[in-house]
Amino acid sequence: MTEIPEHLLKRAAAARDKAKEEPAAEPAAAEEPAAASDSRIPEHLLQRSKAAKSAKDAPEAESGGSVAVADKVGAVVAAEPAGGGVPIGGGPGGHTQRLLTVVKSGTIQDVKATPVDKVHTWPHLLAAEFVAALACTALVFVFSIFVHAPLLELANTNQTPNPSKAPWYFLGLQELLVYFHPMVAGVTLPGVGLIALILTPYLDRNPSNKPEDRKFATSLQTVHIMFWAVLVIIGSFFRGPGFNFVFPWVEGLFFEL
Repeated sequence: MTEIPEHLLKRAAAARDKAKEEPAAEPAAAEEPAAASDSRIPEHLLQRSKAAKSAKDAPEAESGGSVAVADKVGAVVAAEPAGGGVPIGGGPGGHTQRLLTVVKSGTIQDVKATPVDKVHTWPHLLAAEFVAALACTALVFVFSIFVHAPLLELANTNQTPNPSKAPWYFLGLQELLVYFHPMVAGVTLPGVGLIALILTPYLDRNPSNKPEDRKFATSLQTVHIMFWAVLVIIGSFFRGPGFNFVFPWVEGLFFEL
């Protein structure tokens, strides 16, 4: 059984104290209309409560040796026959609790939908990404019609270009080969960097999406990007014949897309 609210307990205690202060000669029936109007209890429940109070005031001999079942604030005191059965004044199934008040659903639960800042991936996100992909494809298609790709002549197997450079996205690895052993430059260092990026979400468990609150993750990603960008820039613009270090404003630019 649920607990009785505190304000209802106080109201019942005040009504009980008021009834004790009034003269005993005053009929108890005079208090029922006022209580009914204050607490808004249905009429059939008031009648059941009045019958239960009458049964309580009567001697046990007249009630057939009955015993009170419930005696607590907010409950109808009903008499249980000695031979068993449903108590006198009890409700369906033998329940003796009285309805305290009728509460509207709006006061105990929010039935209105609360707006949220989240949407479903499909169709909201994927539809926008699909339209963006179509737009990029159309732009590249139209651009390729009017602008030719900077392709070189066919490769000559008898002549190796000097310097021989990898595509720009691999020039970072080629630059590392100048300083380290191929095992270190091609496997160890890139592997450590990738593992560090993979473990970043597990090391920085901050749920915030604001960059200023994710200082560890932002710093690690910035260091990784700047390290790789510096290697690519050096390999592209500061490496000349023999992959030696040169100044592009002195020796020229040895780099082609």
